[in-house]
Amino acid sequence: MDALEEESFALSFSSASDAEFDAVVGYLEDIIMDDEFQLLQRNFMDKYYLEFEDTEENKLTYTPIFNEYISLVEKYMEEQLLEQIPGFSMAAFTTLQHHKDEVAGDIFNRLLTFTDFLAFKEMFLDYKAEKEGQGLDLSSGLVVTCLPRTTCGTRSYLQPMNGIILMSLAQ
Repeated sequence: MDALEEESFALSFSSASDAEFDAVVGYLEDIIMDDEFQLLQRNFMDKYYLEFEDTEENKLTYTPIFNEYISLVEKYMEEQLLEQIPGFSMAAFTTLQHHKDEVAGDIFNRLLTFTDFLAFKEMFLDYKAEKEGQGLDLSSGLVVTCLPRTTCGTRSYLQPMNGIILMSLAQ
C-alpha cells in the first residue's frame, strides 16, 4: 500500500467532530504561542504573582484571581477563535472532552491552567520563582571537557555527540 492510499484510508475513519476538534486545537496552539497572548498572560501574572505562596494551604484571595484569569483568558481565546472559525462555540468545543488524550502534552498542560486550579497555582509559583531568581539552575550539571581530536588550548568547532552539541573551550 503506498503512502497516498494509507493517508486516504486513515482519513476515511476520522469523523467531522474529530476534524473540528483538531482544527480548534491547532488554532488554540497558535493563540497560546502568539506574542499577544504571551503578553496578556505575563501582564496578568505580573499583577498577582506576589500573592502566591508555595504552601499546602490556599489563600482565599486565590479564588477571585483564578476566576478573573479564567474570564480574561476564555474571553480572549473565544474572540480569537471566532475570528478564525465563524460560528465557533466554546460550549460545543468543551463537550469534545473524549479527545483530550490526543492533545500534545505541553498544550494540554497550558490549557489546564485555564480550568484546573492546582495547575494555575503551579504556573504562578513557577513564575514567581523565575521573577525572584529562584528558577531551576542547571549550571551545576554543566561539565566542560576537552573533546577528542580538538585542541584544548583554543576554541574548537561545535561537535554533535549523541544528540548533544559539545564545544571545547580554552582552558
